[in-house]
Amino acid sequence: MAGRRVNVNVGVLGHIDSGKTALARALSTTASTAAFDKQPQSRERGITLDLGFSCFCVPLPAHLRPAPGAERGPGPEPRLQVTLVDCPGHASLIRTIIGGAQIIDLMMLVIDVTKGMQTQSAECLVIGQIACRKLIVVLNKTDLLPEGKRQAAIDRMAKKMQRTLENTKFRGAPVIPVAAKPGGPDAPETEAPQGIPELIELLVSQISIPTRDPSGPFLMSVDHCFSIKGQGTVMTGTILSGSVSLGDSVEIPALKVVRKVKSMQMFHTPVSSAVQGDRLGICVTQFDPKLLERGLVCAPESLHTVHAALISVEKIPYFRGPLQTKAKFHITVGHETVMGRVMFFSPAPDSLDREPVLDSFDFSREYLFQEQYLCPAPAEADEAEATEKAGQASAGRCPRQQWALVEFEKPVTCPRLCLVIGSRLDADIHANTCRLAFHGVLLHGLGDRDYAESALPALRVYKLKQKHGVVERVLDDHSVIGRSLFKKETNIQLFVGLRVHLSTGELGVIDSAFGQSGKFKVHIPGGLSPESKKILTSALKKRGRAGRGEAAKPEEAERLEPAQPVGLSLSFKRYVFDAHKRMVQSP
Repeated sequence: MAGRRVNVNVGVLGHIDSGKTALARALSTTASTAAFDKQPQSRERGITLDLGFSCFCVPLPAHLRPAPGAERGPGPEPRLQVTLVDCPGHASLIRTIIGGAQIIDLMMLVIDVTKGMQTQSAECLVIGQIACRKLIVVLNKTDLLPEGKRQAAIDRMAKKMQRTLENTKFRGAPVIPVAAKPGGPDAPETEAPQGIPELIELLVSQISIPTRDPSGPFLMSVDHCFSIKGQGTVMTGTILSGSVSLGDSVEIPALKVVRKVKSMQMFHTPVSSAVQGDRLGICVTQFDPKLLERGLVCAPESLHTVHAALISVEKIPYFRGPLQTKAKFHITVGHETVMGRVMFFSPAPDSLDREPVLDSFDFSREYLFQEQYLCPAPAEADEAEATEKAGQASAGRCPRQQWALVEFEKPVTCPRLCLVIGSRLDADIHANTCRLAFHGVLLHGLGDRDYAESALPALRVYKLKQKHGVVERVLDDHSVIGRSLFKKETNIQLFVGLRVHLSTGELGVIDSAFGQSGKFKVHIPGGLSPESKKILTSALKKRGRAGRGEAAKPEEAERLEPAQPVGLSLSFKRYVFDAHKRMVQSP
């Protein structure tokens, strides 16, 4: 660690005009080529349109240093580099915000102290719960509060924010007041920011360095790309896994090209190598930067393009309404957002309490198709209805893990086990609703363009089918005729050999069709019990008399009328991706 900068990425998120860029500027000592709204469009519109990156350095604090007695090599003291990821706040730029959130280790949620939580503040908090482990709430623009009432207003807002965080993973997160740009954007630069040293001290105390693993294939999330005349093309981004050194070959999967690393910089400082978590600029041999605005760079042949994926999925509780199978969502994977259609499924009923597995998908197990993502029923009265709508969950119980098949409208390039977020970004941005619907982990990608034929038949997701009919009459002790189980046009031959249950307890087997009206013959291997024959015979006599126009005497009708017809039930599985549409019954 000697002489090395330890990098930690801190996200700056919040509602538009909460002062995020001013805060990043006040904290930073070094800016990247894409910091502080340098884009002409950003300056023209006065808002952040893209991710901005800047940093500041402090001596590595004691709680992040190696344990006493551990060897430290020669050279200068290691330093902590805090890279600030300034995310846009406008609702229409949520894709960029999600992309930025996936590369941060800690999040600063910036709140305009005069306005409190706003719509995009809430969405940023939701994104933070999915992508981050720690949060600091920054109450900005405190200079706008009347001086005599300032502290009381700050205290009220701090308490309000703590109540907001009460039911989140960030319960008890620190709240700190600042004024990043006293007097507003047009104030003279001589106005010093307020509360910045205290914020830096709090940040440093809250930072913990995630495990950085230099092994494994190199993968970097690229957020900006530009060319330098006479040198090459520069890609700036954050290393997601592995490491990279000068002279290495890297692949740009979106362009299907491999380039050699000519030089590298971290915030204008040349380096010869970089590892997971580092913010880096890589200069490679020339290509058109317009072809890669955002994307991934990786070790050659380490990434694959997928047309569909199996993900472990969780609903975001703030999203209103059900998550329906066959519905389309905006699916964000890294910096890429594409439309995708989803199909939800759960464990088989006997595996609802199985321990969740978040690093692989088991194709050897069977899964139960669901019409929608299963959520706990809000009230006892709604339980049966919720269960019926959602699928065939056992007695309204919710499984510990659920999955979705996501079919992308256009292929995406992404690593396995990456974060996936499903949203409804076409919703009204002015409505006070959460547009983020679900999140998950990509467990298995389907790279074959013809995955529906080549891969999906191995996915054993089934629908549990149930049909109900009645016994019309008895042929003999071992045979009955049934009806109302099939439509007239049904090919009953497909069902021959399947087991049916009589409501009187006997087990039968469909033997053949009977006539052309959807009736069928059932063979009962164990024979009808005397009680069953009595019920069926009495019902038959009554129908026979009624058919001849003879009215049964009231007392006789009462004696012959069975309590209810003898029912027939047929249950079977049908696998969703079985091309032959076979019906399977459990042994």
